[in-house]
Amino acid sequence: MKKMTPVQKKRIHTYVRAGIQLLFFILLPSAFTTAFAGVKYIFTRLGVREPIEMNSFVLILCVLLAYTIMFGRFFCGYACAFGSLGDAVRAVYLWICKKRKKKPLAWKESWSNVLVYLKYMILFAIILLCFLGKYSTVRGSSPWDVFSMLIAGNFKLGAYGIGTLLLLVIVIGMACCERFFCRFCCPMGAVFALMPVLPACSLQRTREECVKGCSGCKRVCPSDLDLPEAGTPDISGECFQCGKCMHVCPKQNVRHGVIPKKLELFFTLIRTALLAALLVWAGV
Repeated sequence: MKKMTPVQKKRIHTYVRAGIQLLFFILLPSAFTTAFAGVKYIFTRLGVREPIEMNSFVLILCVLLAYTIMFGRFFCGYACAFGSLGDAVRAVYLWICKKRKKKPLAWKESWSNVLVYLKYMILFAIILLCFLGKYSTVRGSSPWDVFSMLIAGNFKLGAYGIGTLLLLVIVIGMACCERFFCRFCCPMGAVFALMPVLPACSLQRTREECVKGCSGCKRVCPSDLDLPEAGTPDISGECFQCGKCMHVCPKQNVRHGVIPKKLELFFTLIRTALLAALLVWAGV
């Protein structure tokens, strides 16, 4: 059997990832909002000094946090409906620019260095509002609530004017910057980014085997990350596990921890099946 070229491997990875994203978007679109409802529930109960019960929201939150600790932000890169929407919007925008022979709007990384902290500020503000029992007063300003309503076929958005406007701004941002929402606006992403990740399954590289002066992996990374050295615990919570760095490396030097390169596709499918099974079991 003829060995696949790096270009063929990249194409297969792209198709497999897009297929997984589409399946989760169609079958389990509410996983993101359900998990974040668990965060809001916990801090609302803490605010009124009531016991926290293991309801479906908290269970799904716990499942995704445990999964993230084990496999990194695979959920964000493959299964989150908001993340998948962002990838689709970005792809359509680039396709339109290519067809019209127009240069896409440039996104300055200096903006990213500041905006990367915005999602933590949003998370803190929501937690504080829940703790104080005031979240219901700003419910109409939530873009993810609007997104959930649209996905569910509910177009009665009269009370969600601010949320609808914010969602529109986010969609525009998704077109101009890859993973705009995930990097800068997602409060659930902020929670995931704070989680430790086991090195055994994280994306790593062996630097001494890299081509001198090459920065291909960083240039294709949606989060503009430097990969950690193989075997070190220095793992960024901003990595979405998209795998783009694996297929741009001229030395094929990037891999998931201890997972052999030849099992990469199998590893992706195993993670997908496990995540889907856990979400269904938890009641999404």
